[in-house]
Amino acid sequence: MAKSEAVKDPATKGKLKLILLAVVGLLLAIGLSVGATWFIMHKSEPAPAAEATAGNVKPAAIYEPLAPAFVVNFNQNGRQRYMQVSITMQARNQADLDALKVHMPVIRNNLVMMFSGQGFDTLAGSPVGQEMLRQKATAVVQEVAQKEVGKPVVDQLLFTNFVLQ
Repeated sequence: MAKSEAVKDPATKGKLKLILLAVVGLLLAIGLSVGATWFIMHKSEPAPAAEATAGNVKPAAIYEPLAPAFVVNFNQNGRQRYMQVSITMQARNQADLDALKVHMPVIRNNLVMMFSGQGFDTLAGSPVGQEMLRQKATAVVQEVAQKEVGKPVVDQLLFTNFVLQ
């Protein structure tokens, strides 16, 4: 009889340990899920008004198309080539943009002169040439704005249509 009790004892101890570990694991999982739920529900989020006062948020973008589209001709190896570009200005302040519109003839003139000075091969060769042209055009407009209004006004120019023929 003593042998049968000794044999049962290790088996019950093993089962008891297994049940105890399962209960502790279950309690730990429940505690973690309750803690995570509480953390997510009570997580402090910065208020939108606080972000706006901090100056991190830019005002909404304002888009102003330059109409009509720019058409420039190139003479390449005795052959006539054309470029048509539709441009939209991106700004952040409507009052500054309205002040810049008064100087639109100067802006259009400077852009046409800059476009006509470009090489057709660099523009037709790759998108890199077109991106460089867009950046140069943005600099031209910002230069006029700085001179006439006192600040750059325009964030960037966007080519909404670009045709080479």
